[in-house]
Amino acid sequence: MPITSQARSFDAAAADYAANRPSYPSELLNAVEELAGFPLQGARVADIGAGTGLATMLLRDRGANVIAVEPGPGMASQFRLGLPDVPLVIGDGDNLPLASASIDVLTYAQAWHWTDQRRSVPEALRVLHTGGALALWWNDSDSTVPWIAGQDARLRRLFGADDSPHDPTARFRGLPAELGFVHRHLPWTRSVPLDMHLANLASYSDFLVLGREATTTFMAKERDVLAEVFPNEIVEENYVVSLAVATC
Repeated sequence: MPITSQARSFDAAAADYAANRPSYPSELLNAVEELAGFPLQGARVADIGAGTGLATMLLRDRGANVIAVEPGPGMASQFRLGLPDVPLVIGDGDNLPLASASIDVLTYAQAWHWTDQRRSVPEALRVLHTGGALALWWNDSDSTVPWIAGQDARLRRLFGADDSPHDPTARFRGLPAELGFVHRHLPWTRSVPLDMHLANLASYSDFLVLGREATTTFMAKERDVLAEVFPNEIVEENYVVSLAVATC
């Protein structure tokens, strides 16, 4: 399935995405400010691939003057329900609907890998003014935790993926070296009900294109496995945010 089709699969599950996906730790924006070299408060920030607004909300609450860019109409509708006061335009990272040299910080929260770097890099450089910052980040489960490693192995078998554990440096491979990205890894946790953990898992693009029946079958089995690990049915999810920031 083409990347654009897989990315747009989120539209059908926008409400579930908004209800169950994890946000990000406060340390993330602290690190963005440190690596960018200036505060986000008062900065002109464009959040690209904003989805339902998980990152946009944090940026707004930090005091940024933020505008969201989202390609999917379903996700955009959900965004407007949660953040009616934040400007939102339809568009994507390969063709930004933003004026040249108009933005202090461009953020891609789990969205950069959906772009074509041959187009998204020149677009980012066009939109950022001199001294601006490009911040990319991904939130991945921490596969060094035994129960997560087990779940990852089951997911790889389900989807026929390479049977190697997740490499925390993998997110940074292929980024344009000429931009001089600086990298950080930020571990964090959240505790959620077991059913919320499974609903979050089901909102990922691989499951959205897998189909309801196969997803339901996998989630029922996964619930039985995790109920033994977490008998109180409260799951401690462990994550690592991979952050890359370049100043332009």
